[in-house]
This record gives sequence, C-alpha cells and structure tokens, in this order.
Amino acid sequence: MQTNSWVQLFPEQASSFAWQVDALYFYLILISVGFTIPIVVALFVFMVKYREKAKFDTGAEIHGSIMLETIWSIIPFIIAMTIFLGGAIVFFNQYTPPQDAMEIYVVGKQWMWKIQHGTGQREINELHVPVGRDILLTLTTEDVIHDFGMPAFRTKVDVVPGRYTKVWFHATKPGKYHLFCQEYCGLNHSGMGGWIYVMEQKDFDNWLGGNASQGTPVEIGKDLFQNKLGCASCHAGGPGQRGAPLENIFGKPVKLVGGQTVTVDDNYIRNSILNPSSQVVEGYQPIMPTFKGQVTEEQLNGLVAYIKSLSGVTAGSTTGTTTTNAASTSTTGGGNSNAAATNSMTPPRADRGNPNPGSNPNAPAQNSNR
Repeated sequence: MQTNSWVQLFPEQASSFAWQVDALYFYLILISVGFTIPIVVALFVFMVKYREKAKFDTGAEIHGSIMLETIWSIIPFIIAMTIFLGGAIVFFNQYTPPQDAMEIYVVGKQWMWKIQHGTGQREINELHVPVGRDILLTLTTEDVIHDFGMPAFRTKVDVVPGRYTKVWFHATKPGKYHLFCQEYCGLNHSGMGGWIYVMEQKDFDNWLGGNASQGTPVEIGKDLFQNKLGCASCHAGGPGQRGAPLENIFGKPVKLVGGQTVTVDDNYIRNSILNPSSQVVEGYQPIMPTFKGQVTEEQLNGLVAYIKSLSGVTAGSTTGTTTTNAASTSTTGGGNSNAAATNSMTPPRADRGNPNPGSNPNAPAQNSNR
C-alpha cells in the first residue's frame, strides 16, 4: 500500500508499461533541457560579445557552411524520429489490449464511477483487481465526457457519450492507487475520484467471495433479451426469425444494405440496439424499433456482453487464467433485436456483507445498479 507521508514528485510505477512512459517523458525533458540551456547561454554570450561598439559598424561577412547546415539538419531529424518511434511504441503498447484480458465494465456518471465485474460484483468509485493479470476496461458514460485516469499505471482514456472506449493495464505490485476523472465534467468534477486496489490473487478471490453477485452482465443481458425486451421473438432463430442472426459473428464482417461492410464489435452492437435503422443487415427489413431511452448503460453493457457470448466471448474469469476469446455478435436489421442463445458463464454467488459505496459522497448506502 502507498503510505508515504510526503508528496511524491511522480506517482509510483505500478504497471507493466509505466517505465516506458516515464522513460519517454524523461527523454523529452533531457532533450528540452539539452537544447534550452545552450541556446539561452549563447544568447547572453552573443549579446555581450557582439554588442554594438560603434555606430553604423559593418559586420563581418559570414558565408554558408555545408558541414554546419548538414549537422543541424541531421541531428534534429534523428531526435525527432526517436521521439516519434518512442511515442508510437508506447501508444501501441498502451492501447492494444491482449486477447485474454479480464474484462470489467465501467460507466461514468456525474460524479461517480460505476463498475461491474464479469462475475456480476459491483463497485462505486473503487476497483479491485488481481496483481499480475491483464485487465481490460470497457467504458462508457451516461452524461458528459469523462476521463478515466490511473496515474500509477501511466494510462488514461476519454469516456465519450454514445460509444465504448477501452483501456487496459497490467498491475505489477499490490497496493492502493488513485483513480481520477481527468476531464472537467461539471461542478463536482474534483470529487469524482476513487481508489484502485491491486490484490494478490488469493486475496482477490476472497474479496469476490465476500461480495454478492447481482447477476453477471451476460445474465442480465440474457434476461433482457429473452424476457423483458422481446428480442428473442425476432432473433432467436427458427421459422419465425425476422432479424439478423446473432451467433458467431463478433469480429467478423457484416454486409449492410447499400453495400457497406462493417466489422462487428462492441460499438456496432451498441449502435444496432439504439439506432437499428442506421445499419440494416443486407437481406433483412428495417423493422427493428429503437431501444434508446428504454435501457440504461448498465443494461446496454449486459446486452452487448450476452450477444458477444453467442460467439463464445465471455468476460475474463476471476481466477487462474482468463477465458476471453475473440468473437461476438451483432444486432441489426430486423425485428426487436439484441441477441439470442445460451449463457456460458455461471459465476459463484455469495453474500456481500456490508457493501462500501466508495468515496463518492453522493453514492447510495448500497452499491446498487442505478
């Protein structure tokens, strides 16, 4: 745990790519200082040495130097390219999540973070994760733009209304680390913070066991799909199927009316639920109604998770290794749509005890799905 009583100049390095970010940052500082100091010193030297000594003096003629011009062109070019390559490598590492990461859903709301694990456990302004595991966060927001910032992990991501964004990290040491909203989002922006608890796998398993699951995202989505929203009436297959099939299409191309081809991903599924007429699958009629305003962001997460499960994609498991494949499904085109099939995740359930609503003063007495 972080127990230092002094203010650290830089946050502790606690992720697998934190050292890369710091190395690039210090390299930029070194280059800036290396250029700034000689330039400033030269300015003062030249002001004294070459100051005007007589009125209307004619300065000495200075002719060009190929060698000098070549040097001051090549050296800045090399420095600029090293900055570009270093930044590209760090960016690629930070925003290319591994395939087997444990997925956790995050919903931003003025002014709190609502978090749900793949096994159903919910948190507000707190995130518990195991050390040494790849963690993939799928984020969206109910209102304005937020920014999920984790200084100790040297990563952050804008959370934009109307779409999903993803960020991942691999925590390397147990501890308690700050979580911030790093995008001004309104009056209580400064209070939209919390903590990330990185735990040993055994401690994390015990934490899961002491927190009751309120239904996994897949279970919530299945209930909405089959019972509450009536999606199965058009997408469940059989002779009465009027909507596009949803099984085994996640990550695959789908041809739409008009000839456009898109790849099925989380945002495609989300948009197909909220704006079905904008991307109708070829061969199907635009008869599916919109569910905008009828489902919350948490319910949308559940629908997306369930539809992805029809392609064998499940949120990362909680112990040992994760089981996240690379497929899922889409919802578009026909009738009341969202998904259909079976739930492949059966998480453990346990009593929560006394839930902690987190550090947000506006949080409810219990971690509820709001």
